[in-house]
Amino acid sequence: MIRIDAFPPAEMAERAENVGVAKANLDFLTMLGLAILAGAFIALGAIFMTTVTTGAKDLPFGVGKFLGGLVFCLGLILVVVAGAELFTGNNLIIMAFMNGKVTLGQLLRNWGIVYLGNLIGSVATAAVMFVSRQYTLANGAVGANALTIANAKTSLGFAQAVALGIMCNALVCLAVWLCFSARTTTDKILSIVFPITAFVAAGFEHSVANMYLIPIGLFIKWFDPAFVETAKVSVSSLTLANFLFANLLPVTIGNIIGGAGMVGVVYWFIYLRPKRAQQATTKAVPAKR
Repeated sequence: MIRIDAFPPAEMAERAENVGVAKANLDFLTMLGLAILAGAFIALGAIFMTTVTTGAKDLPFGVGKFLGGLVFCLGLILVVVAGAELFTGNNLIIMAFMNGKVTLGQLLRNWGIVYLGNLIGSVATAAVMFVSRQYTLANGAVGANALTIANAKTSLGFAQAVALGIMCNALVCLAVWLCFSARTTTDKILSIVFPITAFVAAGFEHSVANMYLIPIGLFIKWFDPAFVETAKVSVSSLTLANFLFANLLPVTIGNIIGGAGMVGVVYWFIYLRPKRAQQATTKAVPAKR
């Protein structure tokens, strides 16, 4: 029988758990390769966003942010539909861990390998984009926008970056969660669009996106200082140390809290915990002779 209705939340939780188990058991090379792809895919969304928002200062604030968020959706659509391993989305493996289907070692192994692969894919994409000199388009306006974005992200306070990271990955994991209700590719795309557009438009912080957005700014600053001087954009906060410790570290902490804690653990508690408790009770009751 063909069903066209979406999977209900209880079934979504079971699907999320099964996917988490499968992700945790991937071999090293497969996991790393898919993670590198995810880093590149998210970087493509960031490239699209940077290009489209160039010159958006002439638009009402909300409209420019909305357009940037809408086109950034490309990244997660590629991850979900084409298949890749994204650290922020993989925070939902916590559901399988909480239900005893994945060990702590397997969980941390996946997060560590995928995070590394995402970093490789994102930074490699940034390097290719720097060599392409795409940032010189629109008389350098694209590059000036990239520098402005990177400098703003490295100017955040630690607590602020954590909070923005929490809100971001709550929305990202909600987008992935909604995809577990989907039966078609169209369903998945529509599930992704609004949560992802919302987090970008609201200015929240995504660790993997920042693995592209800040390095591209650093590459321009380091290797094309003449362009930076011509662009007349402040890059005072744009340093490697600020990238790693003022942005990537707190944003990653926030992403884990928002994705694993506020989405994964909550839906485990609501849908999977009662089922596990019921199964434990059934096993504990001796069979009648």
